Amino acid sequence: MTKILKRSNAPIFWGLFGAGGMLSALFVPMMVFITGIAIPLGFLLPAGTMSYPKMLAFAQNFIGKGFIFAIISLSLWFAAHRVYHSLHEFGIHAGTGAKLLCYGIALAGTVVSASVLLRIGF
Repeated sequence: MTKILKRSNAPIFWGLFGAGGMLSALFVPMMVFITGIAIPLGFLLPAGTMSYPKMLAFAQNFIGKGFIFAIISLSLWFAAHRVYHSLHEFGIHAGTGAKLLCYGIALAGTVVSASVLLRIGF
């Protein structure tokens, strides 16, 4: 007799968690350093590097749009998955409501970031 396995959506969330964790670990500290320390203090890059017209052109480029979307959405999914599983570690055995709240916020943020990036145009 064969045992029928129950389908699970866990691999999807673990995949988004892994991708978001990797991007968050590699790119977010560099982006914080560049945009929060290097540019305001005037070293590493010229003063007009992060001007509005240049950043708008970056956000209107297909590759720039994809980079911005990946950083925002995958970081949201990483945070949602981490928060959901941290609830269990703190002794809060959250059910479906917490799962819907955590992943719903990540989904809403992904949809909002996609709509804003598409509204900017190409």
